[in-house]
Amino acid sequence: MRKLQMVDLKGQYEKIKEEVNASIQEVLDTNTYINGPLVHQFQADLEKYLDVKHVIPCANGTDALQIAMMGLDLKPGDEVITADFTFAATVEVIALLQLTPVLVDVDMNNMNISLDGIRKAITPKTKAIVPVHLFGRAANMDAIMEIANEHNLYVIEDNAQAIGADYTSKNGSKKKVGTIGHVAATSFFPSKNLGCYGDGGAIFTNDDALAHKIRGIVNHGMYERYHHDVVGVNSRLDSIQAGVLKAKLPHLDAYNKARQEAARKYSEILGENPNIWVPTICESCDCHVFHQYVIRIMNGKRDGLLEHLQAKGIPCAIYYPIPLHSQKAYADSRYKEEDFPVTNQLVKEVIALPMHTELDDEQIKFITDAVLEYV
Repeated sequence: MRKLQMVDLKGQYEKIKEEVNASIQEVLDTNTYINGPLVHQFQADLEKYLDVKHVIPCANGTDALQIAMMGLDLKPGDEVITADFTFAATVEVIALLQLTPVLVDVDMNNMNISLDGIRKAITPKTKAIVPVHLFGRAANMDAIMEIANEHNLYVIEDNAQAIGADYTSKNGSKKKVGTIGHVAATSFFPSKNLGCYGDGGAIFTNDDALAHKIRGIVNHGMYERYHHDVVGVNSRLDSIQAGVLKAKLPHLDAYNKARQEAARKYSEILGENPNIWVPTICESCDCHVFHQYVIRIMNGKRDGLLEHLQAKGIPCAIYYPIPLHSQKAYADSRYKEEDFPVTNQLVKEVIALPMHTELDDEQIKFITDAVLEYV
């Protein structure tokens, strides 16, 4: 059996080696390291893939979230609602901009932001909602947009984990996640479903005026060299990373399908055990692209399972062991433990198994046998 890895980037690279190497060589041959032709080509390709008017590449996914909020002219003290159960970058940028983060609980069935939690958290100071499409599953964007429209709020999609996922609205129409809210941010960190070989990110929007402002923000506030029209930052996707992403983008649907197939096999095997919660996989499976395959161990043996798998050489991880409301940086007297019953339960039960495009049946059987042996 091939060595197990949480993410097998080497195996993926071997299959697209010629395309990736050709893109990198083009940058080296032309010396267009910053804002070169491959950046613009990748931007256009991604706009077409997502069917979105504007993609603005930037240096990383955290910058993408921050720049999206800067583009919306949010002011210090404005409240921004987001999920308690997610990576810290989502709330980090809110705090950095001196906005007020408002953390709410998540839904036990999908681990995405609770709709009731959003409704209860809205105050006259609320200006935006940041739904996170956690682990690759689309959040309930119909309901979130309805709430936002009712209260005149912005919706900033955190799409760092779900690029390529489809969202089917109540009217039957489909859109890619990240193209539904007012603006969205994504990450191209190497382990993402569409990952480069360093840091990278992008902002998406269908709003022409917002896109124009964001294009200035990412480049020191300049639209014309040495003319600084808005307060900006230095956050650009370099040409080598754009070349890698341009080579990988045509394979994204196949990558996501491979993840979905691996998830289906995991769930078919593990889902029969009453002590294991597995993610629901619908027939089309297009609303979940499984950036991570996360299960819940419901008999109190999660931590023991972690040690058991590691002893067998099976990589695994806990996302996320400490909720944001308990983190020292984001602790606030407004938060009460009883406000986060689902998050507080999830942090004791969740565990992520290896998930990537190169998983094979032999590996999946070895992993699931080990899980069932212990649980």
